Amino acid sequence: MDDKPQETGSGNDTRGQNETRLQNETRGRVSRGRRVRFGSAAAGCAVLGGVLVLLPWERGTEAPPDPVLGALARAAVASGVPASLPGLEALVEERERHLEKHPKDAESWAVLGAARVEQGRRLADPARYSRAEQALRTSLKVRPRGNAAALRGLAALANARRDHPVALEWGERARKLEPERWTTYPPLVEAHAGLGDGKAAGRMLDRLKALRSDPAVMALAAAVYRDKGLREDAAAQLADAAAAAGQPAERAAYLERAGQLAWEHGDREDALGHFREAVRVDPDQRAARAGQGRALAALGRTTEALGAYRAALAGQPLPEYELELGELYESLGLRRDARVHYDLVRSRVREAAAHGADGDLVLGRFEADHGDPRAAVRRLRTEWKRQPSTEVADALGWALHRAGRSEEALEFAVRATEGATEGTTEGAHDGGALSALHAFHRGMIERELERYGPARRHLREALRINPHFSPLRVPQAKAALERLGEPSVGDGPPDWS
Repeated sequence: MDDKPQETGSGNDTRGQNETRLQNETRGRVSRGRRVRFGSAAAGCAVLGGVLVLLPWERGTEAPPDPVLGALARAAVASGVPASLPGLEALVEERERHLEKHPKDAESWAVLGAARVEQGRRLADPARYSRAEQALRTSLKVRPRGNAAALRGLAALANARRDHPVALEWGERARKLEPERWTTYPPLVEAHAGLGDGKAAGRMLDRLKALRSDPAVMALAAAVYRDKGLREDAAAQLADAAAAAGQPAERAAYLERAGQLAWEHGDREDALGHFREAVRVDPDQRAARAGQGRALAALGRTTEALGAYRAALAGQPLPEYELELGELYESLGLRRDARVHYDLVRSRVREAAAHGADGDLVLGRFEADHGDPRAAVRRLRTEWKRQPSTEVADALGWALHRAGRSEEALEFAVRATEGATEGTTEGAHDGGALSALHAFHRGMIERELERYGPARRHLREALRINPHFSPLRVPQAKAALERLGEPSVGDGPPDWS
């Protein structure tokens, strides 16, 4: 293998054309063997970059050329296309064996790092992030110049760790090397979105769409549209992405996102249908199992909901799921069981932090409601300075309120909800997605400040967006509205605040 630094220019264009040709040929083989709506898995295959990767033992005695495997893996990491867990494991093992004999193969180190990042995401195993970083930095050490694949891998790793400023730095370095390669842009879209810069995320998405149009791009567009409050546009993109997805793991991921979109707007049955189909297509789709837990709890099917959450945590032990399950137990009056999962929130965040992952947002939310609100404020202030997104604004505002500083809290609650209106593109804005939880937080803060008209409006809005958004908060919202009663003349026009 040639270990010289990669150069941009005409050679890069040729490599990009070859990559696109290989992917199109593979997609053609896949599409001829499946229906558009329901794909079937090919045993022992990895799904990377929206294409089918046949692993070495499936091609007879001849292993695939390293450049082909590297190009497909790079496309997967940069575009965020989910791969099957068995396929990822096979890819990692195969590259590790190869690198034992060829330790100066920078491309294979980048492939190995990319696969480990995706494993870390799917398994919620932060230790794999450390091993991914080691592989990607080894790739850069072996090939310090022109190594866009390693730079993209490091950008994806930083996004997975929820370190979006670092992701943006790595992503921009990759873009300087390969501005016309489509795989450059998905990590940048994710990084800008994580930093709360919807306009920049939209610009990166536009550049990506000018270079590529496939299910992965549709799903990424859906995330951007969702963040802008364009629910119908997001749903349409996800439906198209799921219908055209090349393999089960990819399709299941898009179904899960469609389920989450339905859930955010209170459609329990539709959400549950999407989550169930995602699990049927890919039993390793743990995010969909957690989604089932939310929907089933909202439908009053508590025993099934608890089982779904446990199944999700068994394969993907995220602190977010621990917090959700703890709150479900607390809503049932089972405080001892809730405490077990609340304790696990802290331990999971500590474990992730040991491997470079940022869990400050979820831990701040947890501390605000179930621990030390003042500690939550300190943690979330730091997070706001680094990553001033809508989610962080909401969490910081709520922590300030819980710490007895509601005047200051309102500023952040307004940031988290300002301009969020439902509608089509004509009524679009960059105010953010409608969130029942954000509206609830703002309403409770306004109630504390005796701004009763706005409080009533936002609490009602929370229940309108999703009447089942939280097993703990929905009863609180209803009780607060009951205490507020009907508006009086002194409240003024409630919609003018």
